[in-house]
Amino acid sequence: MTERTALQTAAAIRSGETTALAECDAAIARITARDGAINAVVVRDFERARRAAAEIDQRRDHGFDAPLIGVPMTVKESYDVAGLPTTWGFDAHRDFVPDTDAIAVQRLKAAGAVILGKTNVPPSLADLQSANPVYGRTNHPDDVALTPGGSSGGSAAAVASGMVPIEIGSDIGGSIRVPASFCGIWGHKATYGALSIEGQTMPGTDGAAMAMSVIGPLARDADDLAAMVDVMADVPLPVAAAIEPSDLRILVLTSHPVAPVATAIRTGIDGLAAALTGAGATIERDSDLLPDLAKQFGDYMRLLSVTLARGAPSDEGVQASLADWLAMLDEQARNARAWRTLFGTYDAVIAPCLGVQAYPHSDLTIRDRTLTIDGETSPFGVQFAFPGLATYPGLPATAMPIGRANRLPVGCQIITDRHQDHKAIAIARYAHGLMRTSS
Repeated sequence: MTERTALQTAAAIRSGETTALAECDAAIARITARDGAINAVVVRDFERARRAAAEIDQRRDHGFDAPLIGVPMTVKESYDVAGLPTTWGFDAHRDFVPDTDAIAVQRLKAAGAVILGKTNVPPSLADLQSANPVYGRTNHPDDVALTPGGSSGGSAAAVASGMVPIEIGSDIGGSIRVPASFCGIWGHKATYGALSIEGQTMPGTDGAAMAMSVIGPLARDADDLAAMVDVMADVPLPVAAAIEPSDLRILVLTSHPVAPVATAIRTGIDGLAAALTGAGATIERDSDLLPDLAKQFGDYMRLLSVTLARGAPSDEGVQASLADWLAMLDEQARNARAWRTLFGTYDAVIAPCLGVQAYPHSDLTIRDRTLTIDGETSPFGVQFAFPGLATYPGLPATAMPIGRANRLPVGCQIITDRHQDHKAIAIARYAHGLMRTSS
């Protein structure tokens, strides 16, 4: 796409080359022209957006400036935006309309962003595709027979198709990283607790943040990710040091003990590793410092299941006790310490966001769903092992595009130590530049 990035848009508005209203109208025109078959922007708020953009232009005339001044964007449907429905994909919540913006939305508006509407999700944000009884199904921008991923699938599709330059999603099981990877864009899962999720909770709930759940930006440019992280952060996150390739030590994972990886994904990551090696970085493929990844996957899935169920009994009728819950948190803490030790040696870990590219839509439950990977059938659920690498220990991870195969995007994730969000983005930006130069 030739449309400006968010920071380019803000700079053009700031210089007087264009206006917030002109950029808003252009984004509305793109959504109207492009969204029909994709069905990403399912809640539209164009008139209020035009009024907000016009107000920004008036304020700019009197000296107003902000990092995202006049940038048009959409937000994931799960975020509260005053006056717009928040359903989380549930028909029962079709009429729920909050009167307060989510904290992240408040901060983006204060930074000058103009909210055009909301993008599609699966029910309860609990799938890696995006279809629900309220708004229907969102399709991949490259092939409507495929899913753009989920649960931030509408978010990724809107950005990848050029409708808007930036978006915000949420991630507990890969819900930012997987759709970013599927659609060939950038996404960032923040360090747990670094960005407020207040106002991004299921309708009817009002309380503590969900274990492991985070929010984060999606964009077509790495610099936009970094700017949005700073806008939304609860506290300032450390600035990334300049990249000195000879000092980089990176652990590359292209396999997992419980989940297969498609050749297209392995080949893409191998190409990225080769580019980094050529620049002088030290690349390793295994380490005794890694926690037991099979055990981590099992522990992650147990904690995830109890978290999403909010304590309700499982399908087998088993209900977690308080002692069970505390034991799960102890296991999580031990795992987080192991990763912290690993990052005393490595700057980053590179791994798949998921072991496959975008796949066909499926109406089967996750438990019953399968994937065909290099001709072999595999249970779908084991693929959560890859998002869980960063989610379970609460680490930041940047999803980056690394090319295309089989006519579809290929991506990977760059994982760093806690609160090193900008380091993850910086290494991803640097590596992406190497790949572009080498190609």
